[in-house]
Amino acid sequence: MVRTPLTPEERERGERLGRLLREARGGRSMADVAAHAGISAETLRKIETGRAPTPAFFTVAALAGALGLSMDELAGACAPAVA
Repeated sequence: MVRTPLTPEERERGERLGRLLREARGGRSMADVAAHAGISAETLRKIETGRAPTPAFFTVAALAGALGLSMDELAGACAPAVA
């Protein structure tokens, strides 16, 4: 299966999501947050570093719950900047 290349905007949105999740995680370990979200620490690492810029909705929702973030906060923080 061949994946369609991501647009620069999709990459940038993934990087913003990763930064927000890293900041929200604070001093908690990646393994702790990942376990609370029901995902692997490797998946969380890929999302936080932008290597997985388009995670599944349910993954993002699980991370939001584990970090005490609302989906509205995440959507707002990851929305494209308006020129």
